[in-house]
Amino acid sequence: MSIIETEAALHEAHRDNHTHRDVNGGWLRPAVFGAMDGLVSNLALMTGVAGGSVSHRTIVITGLVGLAAGAFSMAAGEYTSVASQRELVEAELDVERRELRKHPKDEERELAALYESRGVEPALAREVASQLSRDPEQALEIHAREELGIDPGDLPSPAVAAVSSFGSFALGALLPLLPYLLGATVLWPALLLALIGLFACGAIVARVTARSWWYSGIRQLALGGAAAGVTYVLGSLFGTAVG
Repeated sequence: MSIIETEAALHEAHRDNHTHRDVNGGWLRPAVFGAMDGLVSNLALMTGVAGGSVSHRTIVITGLVGLAAGAFSMAAGEYTSVASQRELVEAELDVERRELRKHPKDEERELAALYESRGVEPALAREVASQLSRDPEQALEIHAREELGIDPGDLPSPAVAAVSSFGSFALGALLPLLPYLLGATVLWPALLLALIGLFACGAIVARVTARSWWYSGIRQLALGGAAAGVTYVLGSLFGTAVG
């Protein structure tokens, strides 16, 4: 069995017997935080307008406009951010790809030196670097991970990021608006549903943190409730001043 095959077998055994919490949160974290952002921002916007003693129609229009504006803004910002990051990564990969093509031995020695710096015996480090460098694509992947900290085969998609941000934000922003769309004419049903949603989002976030679900839920409930309370007071003050 080769060194690479032995390393892969050991990694597989380690993975089966030793697991960690998903510290990056996978898809759950950005989805929940996107929904939470939409919920808090639209709730605060609607309560601020409601504090100004406006009509039911005005509150509904404000909520719909806040949902659309926020969702499109999030999608555009996320697309631009991820696209720029991906373009930068691809440019750096092109640099590394050219170096591997023009100076393969130098890159192999660089990889061996890296393993030596991590405690691998020099002879073994050279052998591992030699085996890994036989396949140009594998060599590129290894150098990218070791030098840039990225996986060339797992680059984020700007379109997926934009669509998911749009959807999660819109879902969160819809929650305080839903009671009005179902016929409510006062603020408290929307406020109650939004606060329940805030607690639920906080509890779900606890899945990717070390906190208990009730602590995360109460914390998010308090923060979102405070935002709604402040904007309601400001809306009341501005409504009185304008009136």
